[in-house]
Amino acid sequence: MDSRQTATFLSKRLAAAGLRPVSRFGQNFLIDLNLVDLIAKSADLQKTDIVLEIGTGVGSLTSRLSDQAGAVLSVEIDNNLHQLASEELEGRANVKLIHGDALRNKNALRPEIMDHVRDAHARLGEDSRFLLVANLPYNIATPIVSNLLHEIPTPDVMVVTIQKELGDRMAAGPGSKDYGALSVWVQSLCDVEVVRVLPPTVFWPRPKVHSAIIKLEHKPQRRAKFADLAHFHATTRALFFHRRKFLRSVVISAFKGRLNKEQVDVVLERLGHQADARAEQLDVQQIQELAESLRLAEIDAAE
Repeated sequence: MDSRQTATFLSKRLAAAGLRPVSRFGQNFLIDLNLVDLIAKSADLQKTDIVLEIGTGVGSLTSRLSDQAGAVLSVEIDNNLHQLASEELEGRANVKLIHGDALRNKNALRPEIMDHVRDAHARLGEDSRFLLVANLPYNIATPIVSNLLHEIPTPDVMVVTIQKELGDRMAAGPGSKDYGALSVWVQSLCDVEVVRVLPPTVFWPRPKVHSAIIKLEHKPQRRAKFADLAHFHATTRALFFHRRKFLRSVVISAFKGRLNKEQVDVVLERLGHQADARAEQLDVQQIQELAESLRLAEIDAAE
């Protein structure tokens, strides 16, 4: 990709191909190449790494990933951009471009994407790292990150450009307005770092909000503590579904048909949670302990 990736250059390049950004796909191109380089640099790529990119765009980040990684799998939903990127990236043997939606639905990735990742693992060796490195389309950032944390292999590192508001939610602590199920889910499995906050001016077209480059580093030892990760994720989401309600009423509602009120009260009392406690006041470890206690109580109740 030409180093003159300014708004003018991009608009002319797309216009020459009869294209324009498609808002429904969340297309905002990063026009500061120093920041494109920062995204790649923050991933600290090695020649044995497997990189997944969601949102190929015109291929500017893809080419940098290709230079530094062993294998790059890049997914683009827009057929026109997929064709354009295919021309730009022609001849790069370690790049595989996929046309289509990265998501099967909001709760799952397309299975073939992880199949390609596992195939690359087989070629490059089991010691190879798996990373997500992407300027993520705003409209799919949350399900992409959240769903990848369920996948095997789980990305060792994710370096993504997302809405600053979403980054704030991932990094938030208890008691803050941004703290919620996503905060607990991400922090239960990863270290979260805000690499850089980005103003709208570094994108074309300009979004109406600030963005941020976020780095998530997966911690397998945290994952190993969970007896049932899917149950924990579902419970966490349920706990924050009505964040202003008292914890007791939220748990009773979430576990209706599985635990009665008395069984819920036993769990909450044993953990020392008061009647007026709310989920947003509990830290990540307390949420984990509550979710696991509820899971065990559910098993006991079913016997």
